[in-house]
Amino acid sequence: MTFLDYAPAPESRAILDLKPSYGLFIDGEFVDGHGEGFHTISPASEEAIAEIAAGDEHDVDLAVRAARRAYERVWSRMSGSDRGKYLFRIARLVQERARELAVAESLDNGKPIKESRDVDVPLVAAWFFYYAGWADKLDHAGLGPAPRALGVAGQIIPWNFPLLMLAWKIAPALAAGNTVVLKPAETTPLTALLFAEIVQQAGLPAGVVNIVTGAGETGRMLVNHPDVDKVAFTGSTAVGREIARAIAGTHKKVTLELGGKAANIVFDDAPIDQAIEGIVNGIFFNQGHVCCAGSRLLVQESVHEEVVDRLKARLSTLRLGDPLDKNTDIGAINSAEQLQRIRQLSDIGEAEGAERWSAECAIPDRGFWFAPTIFDNVSTSSRIAREEIFGPVLSVLTFRTPDEAIAKANNTPYGLSAGIWTDKGSRILAVADRLRAGVVWANTFNRFDPASPFGGYKESGYGREGGRHGLAAYLAPPAATPRRTAAGAERSIASRSASGGLENETSRADARTTISETPSADTDTRREGVTATRASRSSSKSASKKGSAK
Repeated sequence: MTFLDYAPAPESRAILDLKPSYGLFIDGEFVDGHGEGFHTISPASEEAIAEIAAGDEHDVDLAVRAARRAYERVWSRMSGSDRGKYLFRIARLVQERARELAVAESLDNGKPIKESRDVDVPLVAAWFFYYAGWADKLDHAGLGPAPRALGVAGQIIPWNFPLLMLAWKIAPALAAGNTVVLKPAETTPLTALLFAEIVQQAGLPAGVVNIVTGAGETGRMLVNHPDVDKVAFTGSTAVGREIARAIAGTHKKVTLELGGKAANIVFDDAPIDQAIEGIVNGIFFNQGHVCCAGSRLLVQESVHEEVVDRLKARLSTLRLGDPLDKNTDIGAINSAEQLQRIRQLSDIGEAEGAERWSAECAIPDRGFWFAPTIFDNVSTSSRIAREEIFGPVLSVLTFRTPDEAIAKANNTPYGLSAGIWTDKGSRILAVADRLRAGVVWANTFNRFDPASPFGGYKESGYGREGGRHGLAAYLAPPAATPRRTAAGAERSIASRSASGGLENETSRADARTTISETPSADTDTRREGVTATRASRSSSKSASKKGSAK
């Protein structure tokens, strides 16, 4: 070790009190799964961390039933202020167990501990604090007075930000009065299961939050369950398409936050030092495992060489290694499968003529690792400029005019995010207005706030998460009081008489049938009313004209 080298500063794993195995979290307690269990491993060392239960169709059904019971009997009837108290309690418990959660996240995911500790976990607490404040203010969510919850939300989260994506999904759903069945990614279930312990610690009513672990088939069962009212998914575009097809023609609402191929645009008047740090944060944060990563760097020709040279110098200072070391900048790739995809697309980029450069760094013998890599002179038709690599790989393209930069930035099937680096505020506003991206950062990148909505266009999905918009995704306008037709009243009286009196409750299935049948009659009545009103207005206008003629 030389004078300027960093001494190892590993975070202790002693703070973790992990169990050798974890079951499914259903109806407020951990239970055994009926699927084939699996081990979650550390991508940095390939060591097994814990055995995880897998849910099958029976388990998913149990979880959805528990969520439905909790919704109908407890959560939807609870006042918004009381729901907010539970969310506040969860936020405070996340803060109390922040160090433990950060270590578990880095161990299971492979991201550097300083990112888990300083970014992920604080944002998780912030998300629950923010939506706790919304819980008793739903009248101001933009859906009119007294909006109603949707019911049971089936949520599927990815492996790149396991705990943060959990917060993005669960916090607004609970604040709006919904209950949840969540499926974490197969490779990173650990922090979701620790969150289940926090749910127990907070005293949340049983069934309000349920966590079912498993592979992709478990998620498919959750999406297709007939008693799920809302589907929220973050992941690949391919799986998002499958979900959209599966729920088409059903009553289910959906939010899809999918892939991205963001353009980070650097103009010649940009603050170069600041831009270099923003570029590094935009693509090499979390090993490039970020859906909104700035994986395409568009640099104005006049500063292209300077930016690339300074970027290479900056990447040479990044430290790749143990995710639990506080000095580490680049952690491990999440899985062998993802590492193979990164290598494959990088080889394709080199074969297509792009100039490849990788930072010199020692690659550990065990685990899944990939050095930070830059491809220069990339063409817009190259696969590395069009496909989501989801790794620490940056494609550099050039432009001459703002119009060319905008055209190249929009030349992608995705539309999740973008970045603009310039000294001129007028240019920022003019360019941002023409970019087809859900989020546009100006002179910064990868900044998140619970009050700000996040989402994309085109193949990056639809719907928004965060802010008031994220809350509205779990709400519906208040239901109008259905009008009863004469035939409906006769059926209702006959049904009650046959069941032994008016005091007997209608079964849930019958109630659903009544609700589904009545709006159609009500709609017809409204249409007739509109037609009659229009006819009346036409008659009035005609009479008025005749009166004027006289």
